Amino acid sequence: MLLAFLVKAQSGQELFWSELKKLCGKTFEGKVVTAPPNDTAFANKKLQMHVRACEEERIRIPFHVGTNYSRTWVLTKTTDRILLKHDHRHEDGSADRVTMYGGLSTNTGTNTMQVFPADQETVNLLPRAANNVWWISIVPGQSFTYNLRGIGSERQFSIAFDLTKEIPSSPAPWGWKD
Repeated sequence: MLLAFLVKAQSGQELFWSELKKLCGKTFEGKVVTAPPNDTAFANKKLQMHVRACEEERIRIPFHVGTNYSRTWVLTKTTDRILLKHDHRHEDGSADRVTMYGGLSTNTGTNTMQVFPADQETVNLLPRAANNVWWISIVPGQSFTYNLRGIGSERQFSIAFDLTKEIPSSPAPWGWKD
């Protein structure tokens, strides 16, 4: 009984991170669940996420849209939070003008969901994104869902990836070396 008190319970953040790490090296296909009616960025395109680079404190997940390999979600573990950034690159590997926006989770979250409101760096870079909130949901062994909501607007995206079917990995994202 005393042992139970001595064992520190894992936080939602730690459990979520553990679930992410189980996906390391794997690639999954996704589909748009929710998008604005006039969306042309993701509609009718092959969507893939590849949990390609896993370090102790950072996980990088390239998100390919058709043959556009410009996007990588970068998750960084801090002491008790997770930072989400969006790394955007040009085909030559150079950084896009709009890159590294995102936010820090506001609490430890849960083992299946982390929420990231826009941080000040994002507001400075993209003032219209000041009310953005991103969240990632994981149903272990079933789905990984990336979501964006512009609070106070109709802007909403949700892309679900099927974790039950691993697919072959796609080429490295722009700017990466294999």
